Amino acid sequence: MARRTANGREADGADAELPSETPPGPDGLPVLGNVRDLVADPRGFYEEMSEYGDVVSYSVPRMDFCTVLHPELVERVLVTDNDAFEKFGFEDLGGDFMSEGLLLAEGEQWQRQRLAAQEAFTPERIRTYGEAMGRYAEEMVDGWTDGDVVELDRAFSRLTLRILSRSLFDLELAADAEVVTEMAAAINDRGDLDGVSTFVPMWVPTPRNRRFRRAASTFEEFVDDLVAERRGSTDAYDDLLASLMAAREDGGDLSEAELRDSMATFLFAGHETTSLALTYLVLLVAQHDDVRDCLDEEYATVLGGRRPAVEDLPDLEYTGRVVDETLRLYPPAYILFRTAREDVELGGYRIPAGTNVTLPQFFVHTDERWYDDPGTFDPDRWTDGFEDSLPEYAYFPFGGGPRHCIGMRFAMQELKTVVPTVLQRVEFELVSDPDPELDMAITLRPSDPVRATVRER
Repeated sequence: MARRTANGREADGADAELPSETPPGPDGLPVLGNVRDLVADPRGFYEEMSEYGDVVSYSVPRMDFCTVLHPELVERVLVTDNDAFEKFGFEDLGGDFMSEGLLLAEGEQWQRQRLAAQEAFTPERIRTYGEAMGRYAEEMVDGWTDGDVVELDRAFSRLTLRILSRSLFDLELAADAEVVTEMAAAINDRGDLDGVSTFVPMWVPTPRNRRFRRAASTFEEFVDDLVAERRGSTDAYDDLLASLMAAREDGGDLSEAELRDSMATFLFAGHETTSLALTYLVLLVAQHDDVRDCLDEEYATVLGGRRPAVEDLPDLEYTGRVVDETLRLYPPAYILFRTAREDVELGGYRIPAGTNVTLPQFFVHTDERWYDDPGTFDPDRWTDGFEDSLPEYAYFPFGGGPRHCIGMRFAMQELKTVVPTVLQRVEFELVSDPDPELDMAITLRPSDPVRATVRER
């Protein structure tokens, strides 16, 4: 069988020998491994691991991990040797939910689902979603009164869920939105690195596990009802749900579970990450008057007070830099997981088959080897020259390789549409801590609601 050499190429015979040494790492406790240090201070734990090099071993109960901290090795895992790795199995951390959907599917199953969904994410189709993105953002602002104190994360969650459900599923969720947001909260609580209970198997009836099971059951019933309602309709649809249903019913081989789990995946992942990006962007801009002034100048020049059309987005260059810098400092999907299918070499070490591999955007994005003054919010760093000099996988908020986020273009268009629409009409005065505590859950979320006072412009 061919093996990977140190430069990622396949070789046979003597040249195929893998290193015998596995990656170093911090000592752990019996059974618990490194879980106490990890949950006590995740960022501090990664700082400690980085002292061992760019490939570092650690463990949590019942699982062995290694983390990869160098862009070239991240690229190896995601691109060059992607076939040697599979998606991490979250079965013990709630992975039975959405396990048949696009996010967690593998191999031929994933390829079928990606093919069924990709028509909804072509550049031409995404452009048609622009009008709803801007209009719904305006309607959100219209619902605010000067002096209102709003919870930004919740407001943007409602907005992005509304945009996504209308664009991809031709749905107006209204009161049903609570089912989706409760499921998102339960998923994040289940995966939150704030205690050892995160690593307790799903069959143990802890409060978190019980909440997760209840929310998952309600959510799956909700999705099943939406599919049944669409099946009972005589109207013609041309959206993501129609594409998925066609793959299920028109001689295709998409199972009922795959249809349900794919829809659930898009409802959860498609709104949660973008709402967090909007929250963090407003949080940062509210603290930097110079950035706000540059945005105002751009909007006056390009938009003249109107909300942006899709045709305007390429001219909103500074807005794009603010988005990029926000995703650098606060990547909502802050860490990627893979599992080695076979023994593989990384960074001169042998990674045994079955080892779980973490690719931490939140850490790589703030590595001083790639970024000057990495903790500072500085949109001006994103010049063409800087981007050309940056190692490709020193910045990967949407992942990379064949399994890069299918919704990347959708999310970037949404961000560059919503941000100017909102900021031209209101300013935000922070009420909450400008440096909020963060929960490292399934997504990187604020521990407490981010609150700000709305001021009309």
